[in-house]
This record gives sequence, C-alpha cells and structure tokens, in this order.
Amino acid sequence: MSETAGVEERTSRGVGRFNLYHPDFLLLIVDLMGAFVFAVEGGLAAIRSDLDILGLLVIAFATALGGGMIRDVLIGAIPPNSIRDWRYPATALLGGGAVFFCFRLIQEVPPNLLITLDAAGLALCAIAGAGKAVEFGINPLLAVMMGAVTGVGGGTIRDILLNRVPGVLRSDVYAAAALAGALVVVVGLRFKVPRWVVMTAGAVVCFVLRMVAVWQHWNLPKMIAAP
Repeated sequence: MSETAGVEERTSRGVGRFNLYHPDFLLLIVDLMGAFVFAVEGGLAAIRSDLDILGLLVIAFATALGGGMIRDVLIGAIPPNSIRDWRYPATALLGGGAVFFCFRLIQEVPPNLLITLDAAGLALCAIAGAGKAVEFGINPLLAVMMGAVTGVGGGTIRDILLNRVPGVLRSDVYAAAALAGALVVVVGLRFKVPRWVVMTAGAVVCFVLRMVAVWQHWNLPKMIAAP
C-alpha cells in the first residue's frame, strides 16, 4: 500500500457514524492520563470561581478534552475520541468529581505541586496530540502544531468560559513548551525511533522546559506599550 493510500485509509475512517480509528495502548494511556490531570485542574478553577457541581463538571470536561476535540476535528478524526470512546468523558468526569468530593483534601495541596501537575498534563497532552497527528498522516510541521493545540486548547476554553484572559497568552513559556515536546515526538517518529522512546523524550522536554520557565520566570519577548 502506498503512503498516500495509507493516509487516505486512515482519514477516511472518520467518515460515517463511527470512527474506526483505535489508538495503540501507549497513546491511549498517555491521552487518558493527560485528560485526568487537566480535569482536576479545571475542577479546581471552577471551585475558585464559585461554580456549582454542574458547572464544575462542565469546566472539568472542557479543560480535559477540549484540546483533543479541536485536534481531532482538524485532522479528520471524526467523531472525536472524547465523544466516541466512553473512557475519555468518564476520565474527565472522574477527575472533576474527585475534586468536588475531595476538595478539602485537594485545597491543601501546595501550589508548587499544582504547577507540577499542570506541567505534567501539558506534556502528556502535547505528545499524545502530536503522535496521533502523525498517525493520521498530517504534515510534520502541522503535526507539531496539533500537539500544541492539544496541550493548550482545553485550558484556553476553560479560561474563556470563566471570563479570564487565557493563560496560554500570558504564562511563562507555556505553548512554547508544548511545541518543543511535540517537535521531539514528530522528529523522532519521522526517523523511526521507537514510539515509547520519543514519547518519553518529548514529555520530558516539555515538562522540564515548563518547570524551568516557571522557576526562572522566563517569558517570550513582548512589546511594551508607550505610556
């Protein structure tokens, strides 16, 4: 089978009522781990915004799965995994529910640990997004962008729903860290490096870059408006 025919076969699986695409086990686990971490983060943000349990679950769902849904629509994986596979919404709702019922315990978690969890979620979602884009035959440059979209999309939707400036537009090297991790995955897969190796390396690069950026207060260049 030619490469073009293979791409057409993978993308055509999204046509019709059910998408026949099934991610490999490693990609699935990474995707679900990232979704759970972001669901917890979204739930915490909802509680700080004084939302009820329904609002909390909506925010947790959007934070956990919003980036993946945008990615799947853009690469032609329709319907998105978060709609087709019950494990995704179950994971998101589990994370949100855990925050609601265990908030007194979770609110005592040190802020630095929450930043670490956020960096872990960003890394997991970015590499999973890039890996899936590559499987669907997406151009390498765009596959890197899809990794970043997966990592930051859910948090952006969360901030918009909570009427806040999206963190990706103001946080220290946030989207850039997702791009770096996704780039490692795409390049590694391009050169036929074992998947588990490139996904581990991509996650480490994204996580470490994000944590160092927070520690050192790194920011991308920006213009200062004249008074």
